[in-house]
Amino acid sequence: MEQNALIDLESIKKIIFGNQPIAISKETMAEVQRSYDFLKNFSADKVIYGINTGFGPMAQYRIDDEALTELQYNIIRSHSVGAGKPLKPIYVRAAMLARLYTFLQGKSGVHPELVELIVSFINKDIYPFVPEHGSVGASGDLVQLAHMALTFIGEGEVYYNGQLQSCADVMKLVGLKPFSMRIREGLSVTNGTSVMTGIGLVNLIYARKLLQWSLMASIMVNEVVSSYDDFMAQELNDTKRHKGQSKIAQIMCNLIEGSQCVRKREIELYGYKHEEKVFTHKIQPYYSLRCIPQVLGPIYDELENAEKVLINEINSACDNPIVDPDSQNIYHGGNFHGDYVSYEMDKLKIAITKLTMLAERQLNYIFHDKINEVLPPFGNLGVLGLNYGLQAAQFTATSTTAECQTLSNPMYIHSIPNNNDNQDIVSMGTNSALIAKTVIENSFQVMSIHFMAIAQAVDYLKIQAKLSPKTAKIYSEVREIFPVFIEDQPMYKDIDKLIEYLKNRELTEVVL
Repeated sequence: MEQNALIDLESIKKIIFGNQPIAISKETMAEVQRSYDFLKNFSADKVIYGINTGFGPMAQYRIDDEALTELQYNIIRSHSVGAGKPLKPIYVRAAMLARLYTFLQGKSGVHPELVELIVSFINKDIYPFVPEHGSVGASGDLVQLAHMALTFIGEGEVYYNGQLQSCADVMKLVGLKPFSMRIREGLSVTNGTSVMTGIGLVNLIYARKLLQWSLMASIMVNEVVSSYDDFMAQELNDTKRHKGQSKIAQIMCNLIEGSQCVRKREIELYGYKHEEKVFTHKIQPYYSLRCIPQVLGPIYDELENAEKVLINEINSACDNPIVDPDSQNIYHGGNFHGDYVSYEMDKLKIAITKLTMLAERQLNYIFHDKINEVLPPFGNLGVLGLNYGLQAAQFTATSTTAECQTLSNPMYIHSIPNNNDNQDIVSMGTNSALIAKTVIENSFQVMSIHFMAIAQAVDYLKIQAKLSPKTAKIYSEVREIFPVFIEDQPMYKDIDKLIEYLKNRELTEVVL
């Protein structure tokens, strides 16, 4: 895939998840070269931060000319101090892609050789060892990006062929040479929002998939309990004037098409006179079944906004200083600050927590025989009392949902001054993105248990042939992974398999 200076979400998804190789267009590389050439000429006799000064609060110290190259190596080595679990390769791949696109804006003054090396790492599936913890999200992701940069100079460790190995050995094996420092590459490669942006992009892609699955599950639950279908009517939902709510209703109407399970209010309640005093079927279902457009609509709108913010961020020059050959100037500022990403990741995790809460409440409705009045407790297809069905699985879903609720407290407002108060207000964007990542992982766990429960309910009612064509297909696929469950047995492996199914299945039936 030949890349220009701008990229969209679909292309990002193909590169991150589809391992599509990258090739940079000649025009874009020419802009990178132009920026480098301008910086080289402009900086010859001027004082410029991070080129001939120290970094951060050390910027007041002039660096001798003979030590300028050492300065660039020092920021990488001194800041490789992360801690905690390593980021999984998919997040590191996304972070490298985000750093690449900062450089492709032609505003960083880096040598094209650095761009080419990052492309080679991505295309050859070489993933730097990057610990999760270390960033306060202003001056960007200094620590995590330093770990990434350490491998570009041939030091540190990388994951290659699934194994953590010496970077120097892997580069020699695949025929790559470490990058040689020119002017300011040490600072530029470490100074920006690329790790939080990369994690954020993966979060967004998974969050969109969770919304798709939530819609599918919501339709299936309403099929199971034979709800009246007018809660998803376009005429109803368009009166609220929110794009997300109308869109969710539209998708639900498409998913339910062909179902023989849901009821028509205009036929059953409006079509003839009723004399009964108590109705055996619920006139209106519980909110977790009836208010899907109102609950998922805001989540749809948030994902739309998150995409806008993250695509803007990856296509931005998140660096400092900014090298601008067009105006023939170098600007000192704070484009490394991660507030946009941090704020959006907080909103995203709140949205996915609410989605998870909806799934947990629908799960409870299926399991609670006293409120659904048509199913055995806990999806139990065995002997009540002797067998326990999915009773214990609900504990996992409930506790995991509760963790999401606690994790939804914002990071964006948790600024703590540091760096001799040079960084006196920071974004905590990487923490925000990492916590959102945990919320999303939790949500997949809850959703997998939810689909297990739905499948059990369908089997108990024997409504497989009455489901809509789209939901019937999902039911069959779930049953291939999780067969009808009657006798008690461990289910933790089934949950894991369903998580992988939910993450990897391209849900083309639900078009967001």
